[in-house]
Amino acid sequence: MAGGIEEYRKVGAHGGIQNASPYRLVQMLMQGAADRLAAARGCIERGEVAGKGENCSRAIRILDELRDGLDMERGGEIAANLDRLYEYMNRRVVMGNLRDDPEAIDEVLRLLGEIRAGWDGIRDQVETTNQGVA
Repeated sequence: MAGGIEEYRKVGAHGGIQNASPYRLVQMLMQGAADRLAAARGCIERGEVAGKGENCSRAIRILDELRDGLDMERGGEIAANLDRLYEYMNRRVVMGNLRDDPEAIDEVLRLLGEIRAGWDGIRDQVETTNQGVA
């Protein structure tokens, strides 16, 4: 997850990364993606083309890192579903960027929120085994 963590550092995360559990790293990546998507949406509304593109690109890189971190072998159907969902989310971010479509960005934010809620719901299980599929 080194690439995604680098993206998280770029958006202003401080401390704790080196000592964070794998569970916490995924949480941080999800938060970083949500922050970049919210910033991109604001840029769309203000007509800030460069900021929109930069924030969308960072969100895509973070989503790619979440996708790359999936354990397809151990995660089974859940990991496969998340893989497809992350791919879809990236396509929607690209379309939101190209078409100045805040609704596409909002859709990705909603989907990411649902994934985050599920991830938060399995915290004890993940931290006990120190493993995860998201």
